[in-house]
Amino acid sequence: MTAGSRAERRRRGPLGSRLALWLMLMATVLAAAPAAAVTAGPSEGAPRAAARPAADRAARVPSCDPRRAGPRPDRVDGEAVRRIRERGHLVAGVDLNSYLWASLDQDTQEPSGFDIDLVRAIARDILGPKATVRFVSMPPAQRIPRLQNRQVDVIVRTMSITCERLADVAFSSVYFETGHRLLVPQGSDITGFDSKLRGRRVCLSKGSSASDLLKSSGTGAVTVEIASHLDCLVELQQRNVDAVLTHATLAAGLVAQDPTLRLVGPRLDTSLYGVAMNKDDTDLVRRVNAVLEDYRAGGADSPWMVSYNKWLAPTLGAHPQGPPPAAYAD
Repeated sequence: MTAGSRAERRRRGPLGSRLALWLMLMATVLAAAPAAAVTAGPSEGAPRAAARPAADRAARVPSCDPRRAGPRPDRVDGEAVRRIRERGHLVAGVDLNSYLWASLDQDTQEPSGFDIDLVRAIARDILGPKATVRFVSMPPAQRIPRLQNRQVDVIVRTMSITCERLADVAFSSVYFETGHRLLVPQGSDITGFDSKLRGRRVCLSKGSSASDLLKSSGTGAVTVEIASHLDCLVELQQRNVDAVLTHATLAAGLVAQDPTLRLVGPRLDTSLYGVAMNKDDTDLVRRVNAVLEDYRAGGADSPWMVSYNKWLAPTLGAHPQGPPPAAYAD
């Protein structure tokens, strides 16, 4: 294979045929290197956590500040950290459909991206330099149940810290800040989050924070919820929907691969990404916050900036502010 063809395959990312994507996922399961294994979809026979009404969940977090969601850093080993060490590998929930954030490298078939770099840093801190990670790919709606059922140790999946979610799971300090924007085809008359959306079909990932945003917008848009933002992209390319509502960070990755699309309108809100964990795993939450302290440190040479410049700067541009500052609940 020539260098040019490899570069072209990387540029396309995971937006080839859907069949090719699933074939790559299955190939990775069967032939994964010791340092990384990939699984996809729900575990057969796995228990499901009962859904709680949104009002009940919000009521259980009476004073909520998403920027101060987690406890202060500490590397004292507790039950959760010991459980990972005894198992011998970290189990991380990710989204392998998010180009630049988490997707399969077309040459190595290994997970790669900004979120993947952070997962590996967490694993090395707990398990040492030769740490093994089992990556579990899942749609947004499965994130909280899988944490509650202890099917994964951490979820690093562009997951926003919200007061409602804090009733069900724990979060680290913020590791990235973004917000929702609209993605439309070139030539669309949709220019933003306004009356032109009335009667238009807007696609979003089921279980994502975009759902409440669109339903409360008063624009009269028709909500179309499906499994993932990549499925929304396919629907948009086939003109089955008129727009996709997703985080600007994820949308930028899609635009980088499909120049027939464009982002319109300003950022609609502020979304704060955190590493999600089981609410009872306080020692792991403190450990991850300690990892993030190191990950942010070093200015332009920090691991956070190195990863940002590698994966995101070519599309999102330079990031002069650097990583978001840490803040804690205690």
